[in-house]
Amino acid sequence: MLTLKDVGITFNKGTPDANEALKNICLHVQRGDFITVIGSNGAGKSTLYNLIAGTLFPDTGTIMLETDQGGEDITHYKEYRRAKYIGRIFQNPLLGTAGKMSLEDNLVIASRKGFKGLRISLNAKTRSEFREQLAALNMGLEKRLRDNVEQLSGGQRQALALLMAVLSKPKILLLDEHTAALDPANAAIVMELTGRFAAEYNLTVMMITHNMRQAIDCGNRLLMMDAGEIVLDIQGKEKSTLTPDSIVEKFRSIKHRAVNNDEMLLQ
Repeated sequence: MLTLKDVGITFNKGTPDANEALKNICLHVQRGDFITVIGSNGAGKSTLYNLIAGTLFPDTGTIMLETDQGGEDITHYKEYRRAKYIGRIFQNPLLGTAGKMSLEDNLVIASRKGFKGLRISLNAKTRSEFREQLAALNMGLEKRLRDNVEQLSGGQRQALALLMAVLSKPKILLLDEHTAALDPANAAIVMELTGRFAAEYNLTVMMITHNMRQAIDCGNRLLMMDAGEIVLDIQGKEKSTLTPDSIVEKFRSIKHRAVNNDEMLLQ
């Protein structure tokens, strides 16, 4: 689905402030993978996402994505060209939706993503479909189709952003600490929806999280980043036996330095 080969980027190159943010990253994401990504502040998690999404371009290496045309080298595709295939949800619930527009208009935009011209019109059939999809969120939003999204709570907006991302049918969905700004109750709801949608739509997901329990319990694969490198890539049965202490010990044995849970997951 997605392959990064020897991908690297240095900020402020050629200056005393040069920072090698990513170093020769090699990563192969299989179709249907649900990968949790952990690491301390400055480890390179968000930079990795920015390179995948096209917000930044790498200095070295290639990024390949399986698209409708087969395997494509998207290394230098601009962000808008990748948006058809790559969905992203941020920590801030305000970033994934258009607050001044109604719920139904937001859903139309998501449903049209990647198509040229007007393919979806708001009619009784479309509204019925939207109500059915919103009802699955169990937040009562199916009764608020014509309300502006800015009237919703943070948890409701993030759940709507998740539904919109699913409706756009991305090849890969990047979740960038998408529950970190929510209260525990809404975070639990959004995480339940995340797991349900991932399974129901066979999504390929990468999820940055600062919650060690989420990182261990969710998905089939765990990546740990440190100083611009992927230092752990654990999947399958091995992931199912992980504990916070065992992750810390694996890190220590690889990097030859001590680290605690809080330091590992600092945001």
